[in-house]
Amino acid sequence: MNRERSTFLQTLLAALPLLLMGCGAQGPDWRTLQPVSDFGRLGADVYDDLIWWTLGILVVVELLLLYALLRYRSARSESEVPSQVHGFTALEIAWTLVPAAILFFIAIPTVRTIFELQGAPPSEDALEITVVGHQWWWEFQYPELGFVTANELHVPVGRTANLTLSSADVIHSFWIPQIGGKRDLNPGSENRLWFTPTEVGEYYGQCAELCGTSHANMRMRVFVDDSATFAEWAAAMQAPAIPDSAGAMTFLISGCAACHTIAGTPAQGKVGPDLTNVGRRTTLASSLIPNTPEHMAGWLRSPDSVKPGALMPDLNLDEQRVNELVRFLEGLR
Repeated sequence: MNRERSTFLQTLLAALPLLLMGCGAQGPDWRTLQPVSDFGRLGADVYDDLIWWTLGILVVVELLLLYALLRYRSARSESEVPSQVHGFTALEIAWTLVPAAILFFIAIPTVRTIFELQGAPPSEDALEITVVGHQWWWEFQYPELGFVTANELHVPVGRTANLTLSSADVIHSFWIPQIGGKRDLNPGSENRLWFTPTEVGEYYGQCAELCGTSHANMRMRVFVDDSATFAEWAAAMQAPAIPDSAGAMTFLISGCAACHTIAGTPAQGKVGPDLTNVGRRTTLASSLIPNTPEHMAGWLRSPDSVKPGALMPDLNLDEQRVNELVRFLEGLR
């Protein structure tokens, strides 16, 4: 017995570092219990209620279990053995009604929150945004402002964003843990999600529905800006970039224009992300890599090595064309 206990303790100590590694704070912040929007707060409140009910049930059950273990752990005589009965109607009624009552009290705020989150946005001045999921990137359309961008969503703090969600190919799921969600994007139909961000910051999102080879790489970033910063960003996005003429020609003859749009140029492809002002984005390839000339060049040389299964074809570009395209695309800002 001592040897078994020693082996158990050794195994526990060996596994402890692995458990602690899961508590690290490195990498993107995927917390759902510290929401930064009204949508997220409503969901977190229901979760908090459920936690307290669950904790109360745990305490009661464990106390009853401990009482039974201690009270009847060793019967020294027949007088200490509890009386044997067949059925106990009062107890059976109690353990039926009590869980039913608990479920009732849990259901009330849950159902109320579901109806609230599925309803219309609370603000008539909501910013309308259309979200289209693609394999494997996100398209964000701002119909009121007249421009389109990809993989990086900007919204102003304190103003409700009303998102219309759909898919261009397969089922995707829009999820920004700290803001709220999730919402499925279904081909041929529309879904809706609204939220009012409460804190300025940068937040991470992810497709939460298995959608193919690079599902795990279908990421996004959400920038909650103050009013002035958002207005400045929107104004810059509305102004078509003035591209470098030599780079623009390389872009057109290399086949890029067949898939991508750049406002103010003959490139009007609708298959891949809109690249107007792509130089202003902080990341590339669905937020997988920083938007730097080095990473841009690596993406152009071999998209599949950066994002496995990427539908962007390998154009077999020589270094001169890669460099021309990098200068051209990074200058679109």
